[in-house]
Amino acid sequence: MCDVTSDSSSCSSSSPSPSPFSTSSPFFSPSSSSTFPFKNGVMLYLIYLSKENLQRFKQLLLEEIPRPGSIPITWDQVQMARWAEVAHLLTECFPGRLAWDVTHDIFSKMNQTELCLRVQMELNDILPNLKPETLKPRDMQVNLEEDESGKIQEYKRRVMDEYSTLLDRTTWPGNHTDFFYQDVCREETFLPCLLLPRRPQGRQPKTVVLRGVAGIGKTSQAKMVMSAWAKNRFYPHKLWFAFYIHCQDSDQVDEQSFCELIARKLSGTQALASKILSKPDQLLLLLDGFEDLTWTLTDRPEDLSEDWNRKLPWSVLLTSLLSKRMLPEATLLIFLRFPFWKNVSPFLKCPSVITLTGFSVPERTRYFRTYFGNENEAEEALGFVMGNTILFSMCQVPVICWLVCYCLKQQMGRGANLPQTYPNATAVFVHYLSGLFPTKAKHLSQKTHQEQLKGLCSLAAEGMWERRWVFNKTHLKLARLDETDVATFLSLSIFRRVAGKEDLYAFTLLTFQEFFAALLYVLCFPKRLRNFHALDQFYILRLIAHPRRKRNHLAQMALFLFGLFNETCTLAVEQRFGCKVSWGNKKKLLKTASLPHESDPPTLHHGVPQLFNCLHEIQEEAFVSQTLSDCRRAVLVVNRNKDMQVSAFCLKRCRRLQALELTVNLIVTKAGQFYTDSPPCSESEGHERSSLWWQDFCSIFKTLENLEVLAVTHSTVDADSLMVLSSALTHPHCKLQKLIFRHVSPLMLNEDLIRVLVENQHLRSLEIQATEVRCQVMEFLCHTLKHPRCFLQCLRLEDCPFSPKNWADLARNLKSNIHLKTLMLRRSSLEKGEPCHHLAVAQLERLALENCDLTLLSCKSLIYSLESNKNLTHLSLAKNSLKDDGAKQLWDALQHTRHPLQRLVLRNCALTSDCCQNMASALNKNKTLRSLDLGFNSLKDDGVIMLCQPLMDPDSGLQVLELENCLFTSSCCEAMASVLLSNQSLRYLDLSKNDIQCHGVRFLCETIQKKKGKVKVILEKKQSDGVDMMRRLEGPVVKNEILQIVQDWNSEYCAEVAWAN
Repeated sequence: MCDVTSDSSSCSSSSPSPSPFSTSSPFFSPSSSSTFPFKNGVMLYLIYLSKENLQRFKQLLLEEIPRPGSIPITWDQVQMARWAEVAHLLTECFPGRLAWDVTHDIFSKMNQTELCLRVQMELNDILPNLKPETLKPRDMQVNLEEDESGKIQEYKRRVMDEYSTLLDRTTWPGNHTDFFYQDVCREETFLPCLLLPRRPQGRQPKTVVLRGVAGIGKTSQAKMVMSAWAKNRFYPHKLWFAFYIHCQDSDQVDEQSFCELIARKLSGTQALASKILSKPDQLLLLLDGFEDLTWTLTDRPEDLSEDWNRKLPWSVLLTSLLSKRMLPEATLLIFLRFPFWKNVSPFLKCPSVITLTGFSVPERTRYFRTYFGNENEAEEALGFVMGNTILFSMCQVPVICWLVCYCLKQQMGRGANLPQTYPNATAVFVHYLSGLFPTKAKHLSQKTHQEQLKGLCSLAAEGMWERRWVFNKTHLKLARLDETDVATFLSLSIFRRVAGKEDLYAFTLLTFQEFFAALLYVLCFPKRLRNFHALDQFYILRLIAHPRRKRNHLAQMALFLFGLFNETCTLAVEQRFGCKVSWGNKKKLLKTASLPHESDPPTLHHGVPQLFNCLHEIQEEAFVSQTLSDCRRAVLVVNRNKDMQVSAFCLKRCRRLQALELTVNLIVTKAGQFYTDSPPCSESEGHERSSLWWQDFCSIFKTLENLEVLAVTHSTVDADSLMVLSSALTHPHCKLQKLIFRHVSPLMLNEDLIRVLVENQHLRSLEIQATEVRCQVMEFLCHTLKHPRCFLQCLRLEDCPFSPKNWADLARNLKSNIHLKTLMLRRSSLEKGEPCHHLAVAQLERLALENCDLTLLSCKSLIYSLESNKNLTHLSLAKNSLKDDGAKQLWDALQHTRHPLQRLVLRNCALTSDCCQNMASALNKNKTLRSLDLGFNSLKDDGVIMLCQPLMDPDSGLQVLELENCLFTSSCCEAMASVLLSNQSLRYLDLSKNDIQCHGVRFLCETIQKKKGKVKVILEKKQSDGVDMMRRLEGPVVKNEILQIVQDWNSEYCAEVAWAN
């Protein structure tokens, strides 16, 4: 499925075997899958129709009585149409909701009641955004003369001849033993979906991008579309004119018009091309080969043109097409490698993006079996490669799958032990690529051979660092590669020619460039002062970087580099390449990788950190353990088998790991079958292994005795897998203290997991956030909390939908738990007939009831609870509409009751200045309160001035006062200044988001400069509003010798106060 070519049709090996890199080799396969090409498509229910029912649907469609605004449909249009093409035809011929009305009527005639319901539901959903296609009557088609029609037919025959080998299942140059398995059926489901009308407008996308890694099959898909079009099997009702344009092939002249380019494709006159271009809605343009471009797209709008007869530089012409400045009604299919998406995407208008994922697991399995033929050999090879998940994942790329099969078959024929020969994925490439050199280059001297290899590696490395994939004569000269060297690499299928105005070359596979780039930093160069090409820290960090929401284009190079430093791999390099190896960079890798460095957490697209993949590839216990010796926290996304294997391998060596954040979206069925979002395959290979990998991964909780915190986020795990996890968490050696579930499937909270609270004697904290807690689970939790062996000290239930009665049951059960000290509830309804006295848990020290619908009735119940609790030191009632009446009752209770409360949060409680007098009185009498948050209340100037009165008392014990966004102005700055001068205990004052203006700020600064004493004043800007509920409950951390004043300060004032201090 990779569009690589070569001047040679074979490569050297011990036994004759054709190269997959020859021009005529059908190594690309239409059997690669994609991530749902019909995502966001409309009328997906048509896919449920059997062939017979689809045919019946078409017949009824023809019998439909024409409706106002519709276009009649003919049998020729629907006869060969597949389900997605029928959907396309419906939305095109029946504008707006008519398409859904017609579909509903036909389903009714077919007695498809459920499908009728689906049609109505979809119509109701998309109707507000529905935009009908512009109808094109039949007389709007291109009128061709007889000779012009002949040229079009001749063009179609050329297209069919050029791409006919794509559909040949067994042809392989030289023999029939070494071929690529192809599943033509995949074409039937994939191709029709490319232009399926999409939500929200219900229209065909005018720009579709197919992207994927190098070699995954992008060009193969393009050529399959062209072949299907030439045979009238790709949206035949559209009467399209399709053209495949490779970016570099078109860069043959300095300037050309698009009309001239199309005329050359047709081998006809510009008059025929002009006729076709005059109907742009009938144009289907397939743009490929962006990785071969040696120039950048034009980013100057004024340079673009809409005139397809105007001669333009190719960069301007291509950008005009991509941006729809030229031929805006044409349909574009664009084929891109991942790294080029960021270069092209800014020019595209509302693109529909499809990601090609290559061979699926069952396709890889079938490929191995077909390649080996012998069942025992196939099973042995499959067992080995599936045991190395990194290598098996690389086999998603069809040409790499061939390469792996070829190398394994060679070694198995020699009776080699595969795990010893290939300790990692890198070793396979060492054997394959080194095998190209001896026979082809044996006539060269050893010195020449080493110089060739050095130049090749230098060229590859420079290209990787500079993101360069195409090389000209200047690049070759800098790498000291001459014409003889280039000819050698072309004959070895390591290089391929790139079309263009000058001699251009690229590595046949990007993987080859990545391998030779890594090899440069392993080889020994005796003549150099330092005998190896050193990597400094900057470049090493680039290799192991894990950029957020981006793919590190150096990831595979980094994998090879670490893999080459495996001792077995290193020995193979010396023996097979005939070159000495230096260990200098291995020491540098260890030193740099061991350093703590900031990196964004991985996303669902990236899985585990890049460093973990690299360390798994080196497969050396001492190296990995030393690298991870200081790792205290890890964030992992486990989506695939590879993620489990790699993570388990590395985490077991993180002896000091204290916190693990884990996202898991894998399911191991009862039969041991393992799958993600895609349907499970029928084959049994690897299913038991996957289950064992999950068990191995969970074993880290038994071995990492320093691990204290486990956070499971955005995860879905089935019951059997949960049982394995729960068993690991209850192991005697598991010392976990804090367990967090955040945004997880409700099914993850079951009896097995709740039982961990009893069976793990170390567990002290449970947090469940943004997750539905079902009634049965709540019953388990309540029962567990009463258990004498439950030592839970902190329970946090945040954004968990539940009824007031269930919360009341929980509160009653908490009274039986003498260990619980902290309870935090958020967005939970505690009112509605179930007052808060149920929360009168005598042993509680910290209580947060945020956004819990507390009202005046709740306050009365809460005050009753406070009077009976002599241990509560921290209370947060943030985001409850207590209003002034509720606050007054609370403050009155605090001034008349001896209570140990130290921190009180009344943030965003709908308070005004009316309650401030009660507040001031309480602060006058209550000397235990140390921290008060009144942010986001409308206290205004009058309220803040009243609040300042008790704080002017030198004996005031308040240390923290937060008045963020309390709507006061500079009018209260004088009172604030008095507090700053007289109060000796205040250590943190938040005045942010209040309109005190410049003169108010300056007045406070002048006051601060007058303040005497040992306390240092620091002005800070408000950093973030996103404060965790626990941090809000605890309050800001203060230091005795520092007063922090938080405001929207200008740097000038900060410098002024710093100078004064």
